[in-house]
Amino acid sequence: MPEIKAPFYGHVRQYRSIKKELDDAILKVLESGAYVMGPALKQFEQDLSKYSGRKYACGLNSGTDALWLAFMALGVKPGDEIITTANTFFATAEAIWIAGAKAVLVDCDPRTRNIDPRKAEAAITKRTKGIVPVHLYGLSADMKAISAIARKKKLWVVEDNAQGIDGHGPGWKQGELSDAVATSFIIQKNLGTFGDGGAVVTDREDIDAYCRKMRNHGSTVRSVHSFGFNSRLDDLHAAILSVKLRHITRWTDRRREIAARYTAGLRGTSFRLPVEPEGYRHVYHVYVIEHPKRDQLEKDMLAAGVDVKTHYPIAIHQQKGFPWGKKAEVKRVPHCVRNAAQCLSLPMFPELTDPEADYTIEQLVAWDKANR
Repeated sequence: MPEIKAPFYGHVRQYRSIKKELDDAILKVLESGAYVMGPALKQFEQDLSKYSGRKYACGLNSGTDALWLAFMALGVKPGDEIITTANTFFATAEAIWIAGAKAVLVDCDPRTRNIDPRKAEAAITKRTKGIVPVHLYGLSADMKAISAIARKKKLWVVEDNAQGIDGHGPGWKQGELSDAVATSFIIQKNLGTFGDGGAVVTDREDIDAYCRKMRNHGSTVRSVHSFGFNSRLDDLHAAILSVKLRHITRWTDRRREIAARYTAGLRGTSFRLPVEPEGYRHVYHVYVIEHPKRDQLEKDMLAAGVDVKTHYPIAIHQQKGFPWGKKAEVKRVPHCVRNAAQCLSLPMFPELTDPEADYTIEQLVAWDKANR
């Protein structure tokens, strides 16, 4: 294996950078004896709610659970249609199917790679109940356009914010123009715990109340249950997330510095680079370039010690697990297909050093010159 000169993940570096804060928070939970539905979870939910500028935040087991519980809170039932994009992580559509609805996959905007509002509007039928825009790679979707369509058509909107925490659009925050935001805290996210987790953030009391009841076996009072599930964010993870939340804006600023370095260094190459529309705060969960020779590029970068990844190389409708038939419908999605076939994610985390980023740029520029 070649020596890794530019790693993709920086989990251990991040832990070491705030080790005392994290160790103190973990030890406090361990010594409290309250590990599930305890004070650390309550504190994190308050912290996340305040940070997000929304009234409620409900901690859950995963971002996937956050999506489908939000759908169920909105009354989704079999036969309903929910519109989303084909170039996202499988869980976005999977959550729609878990909730019993039909996923309608539409194309992305070729420039931003986010869901194309015009395609979403064209896919609306009398069975459509909602739209799920994904803040792909850390760039917020066009929520003003999506929200306007939803209001006109009397639909709900749930934002898939698994990759976009700390981002916003021109004049609006995430959650401000939707019914709920579903987010993920798995370790590789911008705000990640040492494992998995998720949350639903909303201004709607009914959605929050439903998620709180359903995450705990249908119970809000001890020993009194109705139908529900087990989807609780435990207190250890909640305590870790409260600590990390205090650093998220600083970490995002560093990601944006690295992204600006990449963009400046790769300008003039044949790679398709990310865009950041005016007024948006791109949080660069990943920095994704595109190239028609992606597979060869990936192989050569790995051989050079640049630890690149692909997000996501197989569009949802091309997955073997795609549930054909009544559970899904695919509109024409050429831009999503191109994105899947050409995408390559560069090393991106706040603790990445300038020399590591520069080495990545040098290798990419050299490859581009040799392969034109």
